[in-house]
Amino acid sequence: MFQIGEALMGQGPELAHVDLMIGDKVGPVGQAFANGLTQLSAGHTPLLSVIRPNLPPKPSTLIIPKVTVKNMEQAAKIFGPAQSAVAKAVADSVEEGVILKEQVENIVIVASVFIHPEAQDYNKIYRYNYGATKLAIKRAMEGFPGIDRVLEESNKSTHTIMGFKVTRLWDPPYLQIAFDNPNLETALSAISHIPNSDHVIIEAGTPLIKRYGVDVISKIRQVRPDAFIVADLKTLDTGNLEARMVADAAGDAIVVSALAPINTIDKLIEEAHKTGIYAVMDTLNQPDSISVLKNLKVMPDVIELHRGIDIESTEHAWGDIAEIKKVAPKALIAVAGGVRLDKVPVALNQGADILVVGRAITNAKDVREAAEQFINSLNKPEIDQFRIMTDF
Repeated sequence: MFQIGEALMGQGPELAHVDLMIGDKVGPVGQAFANGLTQLSAGHTPLLSVIRPNLPPKPSTLIIPKVTVKNMEQAAKIFGPAQSAVAKAVADSVEEGVILKEQVENIVIVASVFIHPEAQDYNKIYRYNYGATKLAIKRAMEGFPGIDRVLEESNKSTHTIMGFKVTRLWDPPYLQIAFDNPNLETALSAISHIPNSDHVIIEAGTPLIKRYGVDVISKIRQVRPDAFIVADLKTLDTGNLEARMVADAAGDAIVVSALAPINTIDKLIEEAHKTGIYAVMDTLNQPDSISVLKNLKVMPDVIELHRGIDIESTEHAWGDIAEIKKVAPKALIAVAGGVRLDKVPVALNQGADILVVGRAITNAKDVREAAEQFINSLNKPEIDQFRIMTDF
C-alpha cells in the first residue's frame, strides 16, 4: 500500500494543513518512517503522534513539522495540541472503519503538519489539525481526488491562501471588453465600472498597449486583480519574446496576428503554453485562416474572427466558425468587429464562444449598464464560488 492524502482546514494563524502518506511497514512509507526517526534535521525534528503521553495510536504515525521550529514556544504547539490531534484523528479513523483494524500493525503513517509561528489558540490548533488529519486519511484511503474530479475542478478552483484567483476560460460563452482608447486614466476608470462576472474578459487593446507598453497590464491588474487580461499585441515577429513579455507582466493571454509567419505563430504558442498563458490568433485581414491553422504545430487556444474598425461597412467575418472548429475542435472561437447587442444571438447561434465588444461598452454613457446588458445577453449563470473547500 502507498496512499497519499492532503487536507486544509480552519482559518487565521491556527489554520491546519496536513500532507500524509499511508503504507506498508515493508514498503517506501515504512522506509520513510524509519528514516524520519533516525535522520533528524534542525528545526524539523519528527515526533510520534500520541493521544496522551505513553499512548500512541495504531497505526503508528510520525509527525514532521513543515515550519522550522525555532524556540520552545513553537515546539509546545507541536508537542501538545498538534501531536494529540493527529493521534486522535488516526484512532478515530480506525474506530470508524476508514482504516481497518486488521491493517494497523502492518502499516504506518507519515504526516507533515503545518503550524504557523503566530498561532496562539491551542483549542483551534487541536481542532483544525484533528479535522485536517482525519480528512486527509479518508482521502488517502479513498484515492481522492479521482482524475475526473481534478480535471473538473482545476479551472474553477482558487487556493484560499493566495488571495487572488487565476481565471481560466473553461465555461463559455464570455464577453471580452476591448479597451482601445489610448488614454490610461479613461480606460482604468471604465474598467472599474465593469460588473464583476466570471464571464468577463478584459482586453488591453492594441492602441492602449502601443502607447503604454505591456506595463499597462499591471495597471489593470491593480483595478481588477482577478480579471482575465488579454494583451492585444497582434504580434508579427519575435513570437516567443513577446509571449514572455506578456507572461512576465502577469497577463493571461497574448494575441498574435494570423498574418505573421507560421514559425512566429508556432513560437508564440509554444512560449505561451510554457508560461501558462493563452495564445490567441487574430485573423484580421487573413483571407485563409484555415490554411494557417493546418500548418501550425499546435493550435492556438483562441481563434479570433475579426473585422477591423476601418472596414466596418463589410460583412462580419463569422461565417467560418463551423469549419474552423473542425480543424481546431478544442479552440475557443472569438468574434470581433462591430458586435452590438442585437448581434449577440446571431454570434452565439453561429458557435461563437467569446464576444469581443469595444465601443458599444467603453464609449457608452453608462459603462456598467451597457456591460450588464451584454453579460445578461449571454444567458450564463455565475460560477459557484461558494462551494465548501473540503466538500467541493
